[in-house]
Amino acid sequence: MTRLTPIAKLRVPLGGQDIELQQVDHDAGGMSLLRTRIREKSRFTVFDVDPLTARAWGEALLAWARAQPGAGDAGDGDA
Repeated sequence: MTRLTPIAKLRVPLGGQDIELQQVDHDAGGMSLLRTRIREKSRFTVFDVDPLTARAWGEALLAWARAQPGAGDAGDGDA
């Protein structure tokens, strides 16, 4: 059996997509994965990534966000 642990739910204000992040753990063991579920109207995109990919993706997202005018460091938790 697979255990799903909710991590975050986000809503994209401009496109209206719902994004869910969940930790995926299998009873048989192995590494935990990060599941990303994106819902756009009736269409779903679901994919699982390993911790190294999740870190690289997160760092790329933060770098992009920080480079945007007026973004500053608000809300990134690094203060």
